[in-house]
Formats: sequence, C-alpha cells, structure tokens
Amino acid sequence: MEHKIVVPIALAILAACADSSGVTAPEPSRQAGVPDKPSGNTADDPPCDADNGRITLPPGFCAVVVAENVGLARHMALKPNGDLYVALNESRDGTISGGVLALRDTDGDGKADLQQRFGSDGGNGIAWRNGFLYFAPNDRVERYAIEPDALVPASGPQVIVSGMPDTDDHISKTIVLDGANMFVNVGSGSNSCQVLDRTDFSPGIDPCPELPVRAGVWRYLADAVGQTHSTANRFASELRNMVALALNPADQRLYGAQNGRDQLFDNWSTLFDERDDALLPAEELFRIDEGKEYGWPYCYHDGVRNTKVLAPEYGGDGKIIGRCSSRERPIAEYPAHWAPLGMLFYSGAQFPEHYHGGLFIAFHGSRFDPRLQPAGPGFNVVFVPWRNDKPVGRYQVFADDFAGGDPTPTGAAHRPVALAQGPDGSLYISDDKGGTIWRVFYRGGGR
Repeated sequence: MEHKIVVPIALAILAACADSSGVTAPEPSRQAGVPDKPSGNTADDPPCDADNGRITLPPGFCAVVVAENVGLARHMALKPNGDLYVALNESRDGTISGGVLALRDTDGDGKADLQQRFGSDGGNGIAWRNGFLYFAPNDRVERYAIEPDALVPASGPQVIVSGMPDTDDHISKTIVLDGANMFVNVGSGSNSCQVLDRTDFSPGIDPCPELPVRAGVWRYLADAVGQTHSTANRFASELRNMVALALNPADQRLYGAQNGRDQLFDNWSTLFDERDDALLPAEELFRIDEGKEYGWPYCYHDGVRNTKVLAPEYGGDGKIIGRCSSRERPIAEYPAHWAPLGMLFYSGAQFPEHYHGGLFIAFHGSRFDPRLQPAGPGFNVVFVPWRNDKPVGRYQVFADDFAGGDPTPTGAAHRPVALAQGPDGSLYISDDKGGTIWRVFYRGGGR
C-alpha cells in the first residue's frame, strides 16, 4: 500500500469522470503562518499544535487536538458557551462502551481538561437546542435537560421517539433539528434488498419491504415525548444510508450525502469487474424534499456515465435506465465508496469569505485498493463551494492525512466522521478510529 503506483491512462480518464465534483485544493501545509494582524481570530484563541495534530490543512489554517483516545467518536454538538458533546458508539463486540462524552476547556488552552460521560448506550446522532441535548442511540432518540452552567444533566433522558430499527446493516441514526421538526436518518438493513443479502446473483425483492420503515429520512416533532417510529412520519424515501445529513441555514432546506451500495462485482461478476466495483456507484449529494424518491435499491448512480441506472438485482446490466428515469438525481457526486458520514454548512465568520455559506463533508474512507481508485481512498474532509442554493464548481480537499501511512479501514490511524461549528466559527472534526477530536482555526496568511 505504501509503494507508488503508476495509473493507466484509461483508468485516470474514468476517475476524472467519476470524480466530476473534484478539484485540487491549495497545497496543504502542516505549519500555518501567523501574520502580524491575524484575520478572523482574537488574542484569546488557544495556540494550535505544532504539527496540527498530524493532519494537513490549507495555508492559513491550523488545528489543536481537543481530546484523544476517547473511543468511537461520532457526531458532535455544542452549547452556546462552547461545551462540546460527542456521541460515542459502542463496539460490536462490547469491549468499547458508548454514551455521551462532555468536554470543557476550563483554562483556554484549547484542550478539554474536564471530561465527563453519561448515557448507557452507544449512538451516533446528537444535537443541541433550547437547553436540551438530543442523542440517538441506535433504536431511539432521547433528550437530556442541561442547565446553562452545567456540563452534564442532573437527571435521565426523556424518550422522544422509540421503536427505530437497530438490526442488520446501517443502524446509526443522525439527528437534524429545524424549529419544531426533528429529522432522523434511518438507514437500510441490507446492501441492495436482495432475497439473500450480499449473495451472488440473488434477485432484489420488488417492492423492497424495507422502505416503509427504513432507507429514508423521517420527520418527528422535536418537543413531543413518547412518539413511536412509523411509516406515517416518513419524509423522503429510497435513501440507502444518509448518516451525513444537515440543514442549510441559508435556505432552510435539508441536504444529505448518501453512502452508495457495494458489491457490484462480488455479487454480479458476469456484469462488472473489479475496476467497476471500485469506481461505482458515485456517492451522491441530494437536496432532500418531502415525498421524493431517490432510487435505492432499484437504482444506483453511475458517476462515470453521469446517469442513474437500474441495479442488477432488478434487471439492470450497467446500462439500462428503466424506472430510474423517474428518481431524483444528485446535485453533486463524489468518488465511490468514500463513505460520507458527516456534513456541515459553514455559517461562521472566523474562516475567510471563500468558505462562508459553503459545505464541509467528512469522508470515512474507502476499503478499495487505491490502485483502482485514482481519486484516492478518501479519509479526508472536503469543502464544497456554494452559491444560490447549490454547489458551485468542484470539491476541494480541506483536511487530509488522517489515515497516516496505511489508508485502509483497518490500517488507518484516524477516520473522519463528523463536523461541528463552534460559537466562534472554528471547526471541530471527530474520528472514530483513533478517538481524536480536532478544532480548526484560521490564523491568516492563506486564502
């Protein structure tokens, strides 16, 4: 994995098509210059780490490690006073416990010297609103009341929604709050809704029986205790796994980046080869509207051909479009299998104007051999310029080198998961491999 690979010209051309959202960002640097009159920060900002916590950032940016070795750190939320709450997942074998990690920097050095945990179950989604911390274990959404000066709640949670599916694949729930509404991602229980999941040449079940209760986004009342997961609350359907979900404050609309399907070659070797498997399907960015259908499991998005095509489980051969002509198309796409897990529309003023209103996406990283993915394996945070309620141009790699010398799921040092914006406009990044939380500042001297 560490030796250099010469990419064939034909493969590079395919990657350029598949990566139609990508662009080369400014060369990242580990040392951010500090001008005489820094822009976007104050004298009270904490010092950054000399090596930026071993990640690379664009010129003018630097990072401090807020906490490390905290466990399986997933999504994050902040109180107005800067207290940080991190959803912790639990390992499948039970050796790593989950819950909520509360972090506070009491001396202003950027490090969380006060750390406390609460909650009995692991989870993914977390959000703050009006004195309540919302948290999503895999089968429910609950909330804790926390006093303004307190770091942890004085009592147990209220259950807002129960009965959410937490078996098989894609059990992580994401929470997005919008006034009286709470949006929750409920991922599919399978790869492609086959009769026998992830089995060679097994056909898809038609219609897919998962769709009434999974593979979509649900809308509930944010302040109503005791709701139960129901088809009646489904907001949008045919979304395989939208762990990366965010509200854009500029237009008050919901957006999400989908984790696309797997195993085109593994299960359908007569139609696809290993290269197809690594380049397909593209990860899709959607504007998520009520009542719309986005294609899973019947369709996948071919980033090389820039079209949505019929899945082989439903009679597709890599070219047939069929019923997919009626499904919603993505507004942007990203390299296959990069696994978007978190996203954030930047609404602060600490970063330069170039970033104002734009979208950051955290990619967990690909399991495929980099020789088959010329765009790289992911394991990064990208920035997507945004104007007039849509992406503009192609993405830019913002934070990189999380994986270290072995960019594979098992060998990576760190894997980015989620993003959060501090009250001062700084950017937090979480990692569920090394258990590290970074905080990124702009110090000037860059774009």
